[in-house]
Amino acid sequence: MNQTMVILIGGVLALLVLASGVGFVLSRRVDSEAGRATVENLNQRIKAWWVMIAVFAVAFLVGKTVTIVLFALTSFYSLREFLSLSPTRPEDHTSVVAAFYLFLPLQYWLIADEWQGLFAILIPVWAFLLLPLLAVLKGETEDFLHRTARIQWALMLTVYCISHAPALLILEIPGYSQNFFLLFFLIAVVQLSDVLQYVFGKLFGRHKVAPRVSPSKTVEGLVGGGFSAALVGTGLWWITPFSPWQAALMALAVVAAGFVGGLVLSAVKRSLGAKDWGTMIEGHGGALDRMDSVSFAAPVLYHLTNFYFGA
Repeated sequence: MNQTMVILIGGVLALLVLASGVGFVLSRRVDSEAGRATVENLNQRIKAWWVMIAVFAVAFLVGKTVTIVLFALTSFYSLREFLSLSPTRPEDHTSVVAAFYLFLPLQYWLIADEWQGLFAILIPVWAFLLLPLLAVLKGETEDFLHRTARIQWALMLTVYCISHAPALLILEIPGYSQNFFLLFFLIAVVQLSDVLQYVFGKLFGRHKVAPRVSPSKTVEGLVGGGFSAALVGTGLWWITPFSPWQAALMALAVVAAGFVGGLVLSAVKRSLGAKDWGTMIEGHGGALDRMDSVSFAAPVLYHLTNFYFGA
């Protein structure tokens, strides 16, 4: 573990200790029912973050293979949550099995093998063509388009999009070899943006962005939390291949993509009549509740970095 990693992990731990202290103080001082509910939700989020940060820290420290496996498991649980909330028919089971046990592990194996060409097209081309073929062979045409599109979209979102996060580890960037820090940059900016948008929204939120989709998302939360997270991303320029102004632009792109991801996935949940994707993480819902922002932000950062800085 080099000095840079020590500094980064130490900084994250310091933030968590500070957040835990603030949560403890607020829990003793808030009297109103609404205030207690907000503080309790905040403290649940902080506790969950201790666990998640510990898992990610171990993955970062152990190496690329463990990190890829961690994201593969995250995709597995996210895909399961998505399809559990949008039940499939018996005629779709072959397609579902192919999604879980063919395309998901193959996608992450391609990353581990650094086969970037096939990684980029496996799901949007080959899975897109094969999954409806497997379904149509069952001979059931009722609601066929909706059934097939649901499985395709679930695979794209939970496997293809999320897999772009560990794919940052295999990007070839001239003069830069610390790709773990690029992944750290992504996760730090995305998750800080989510947390800070929540805090700014609770403190200053007045104007809803899309009240029917996500009542908790406000303009004030987006602006205050988003720009604060982008400022942190700018300050992390020294661990990336970016200059400070480039890091600022990349962080803003990640914040914007993450916000859109959260909004879109909230709309999907509402359409399915669900508040959360699951109950895996106390205070955070399911795995996909934490990956909704990453699913949109990871491909954006990957392809922007590859286009402007890749070999």
